[in-house]
Amino acid sequence: MTTETTTTALADFSAVELLQGYKAREISPVEATAASLARIEAHNAEFNAFCLVAEDEALAAARESEQRWAAGKPAGPLDGVPTSIKDLLLTKGWPTLRGSKLINPDQEWNEDAPAVAAMRAAGAVFVGKTTTPEFGWKGVTDNPLTGNTGNPWDASKTCGGSSGGSATAVALGMGALSVGTDGGGSVRIPASFSGIVGMKPTYGTIPLYPPTPYGTLAHAGPMTRTVQDNALLLDVLAASDSRDWSALAPPRQSFTEGLYDGIKGLRIAFSPDLGFATVDPEVARLVARAVDLLATLGAEVETADPGIQDPINEYHALWFAGAGKVIRAYDEARWGELDPGLLEVCRQGHAVTVDQYLDANAVRANLGLRLGAFHEQYDLLVTPTMPIPAFDVGCEVPPGSGLKRWAQWSPFTYPFNMTQQPAISVPCGLTASGLPVGLQIVGPRHADALVLRAAAAYEQARGEFGRPPGLATGERRE
Repeated sequence: MTTETTTTALADFSAVELLQGYKAREISPVEATAASLARIEAHNAEFNAFCLVAEDEALAAARESEQRWAAGKPAGPLDGVPTSIKDLLLTKGWPTLRGSKLINPDQEWNEDAPAVAAMRAAGAVFVGKTTTPEFGWKGVTDNPLTGNTGNPWDASKTCGGSSGGSATAVALGMGALSVGTDGGGSVRIPASFSGIVGMKPTYGTIPLYPPTPYGTLAHAGPMTRTVQDNALLLDVLAASDSRDWSALAPPRQSFTEGLYDGIKGLRIAFSPDLGFATVDPEVARLVARAVDLLATLGAEVETADPGIQDPINEYHALWFAGAGKVIRAYDEARWGELDPGLLEVCRQGHAVTVDQYLDANAVRANLGLRLGAFHEQYDLLVTPTMPIPAFDVGCEVPPGSGLKRWAQWSPFTYPFNMTQQPAISVPCGLTASGLPVGLQIVGPRHADALVLRAAAAYEQARGEFGRPPGLATGERRE
């Protein structure tokens, strides 16, 4: 293998592999960062994963990391790992435009969001910021500012959203790690559509700042190509930050501890449709095959529904009200520059009454009660992550579906934002047309380590998932 090919192939290394290579002095953070930047240069024009790329800054940070590793004094557990940040999270020195024309880039950007501050302290090398729908409002990624973001397996299809740029970046090797946000599926939807691992941890595990109008629906989450990397990144993101009054105490042990202890004896409920969803037959088949594999690992798997009704109307009341609050911070005379769909749901959000909002929260509380009781009988719940494969890019809903809003085609994700439970999506197969399908593993609140352990067991038994076909053969590590 030539030096050039070897360096390019570093873009396919996991964060754990990179860190092992740095420690052994076999590779350097500069080589790894250059490889990620080369992937961005080669593919970002087609897929539009990044809205900001900081090549010079990233290489300078990588050189500093290289010096620390040479001295045997890495800054932290992510030192030198190429990483991206969803453009909803404040990042010191870089504009955070949230996919909107309404935000002025010419202002002081002097603060990191908690997740960004934690990754910076851990030594991560930031290569840039990833695309999002405007203010993260929907489950696909396009916005008036930067346009459409394509699926890494087929650029004509959606990558999902709202953390779609992050998912596409990770899948294409444009950095081993990314951090997204999830208020109704925004980490798990693109993880499923893009063939990566994305986790929404228990609410409060990752501190958030500034406060979001979406309230306790909103989570941040790690997005990676492997479950081990996901656990590694979650360790860092779960750091204490006093700016979030609702954050949980940091975990007492690493999420990587016991990650490969297996799932023998665990009680797992498999709900193919949560009792109310319609699932594409090809998706259903691939997910059922994955569940069968879990059973071979020693888990006690039963088909069982949690006995809930679809809370979409209540979710919409909460989500639309939050969206409506977001845009009130901006000049109403400019609202016509917003994504038309966003403006429509904001108008609906402005019409939500106090009673309707409180009624939605009452339904949410009952949903949490029911899921809590369900998990007294079952350690974990598994479902499809998405009921459908990715559809055409630039569309909020599948063409010809008759649906109106994105949450209608994502019934497996938003209920668990309402209940604040940890949920992860891991790739479980490809459709006949070559599009990824995700398996969702859900645990009771605070059972994040158990969710990760089950995901790791499945991933290990499944074997190598593969890489998007858009990557040139010479860039892929076999």
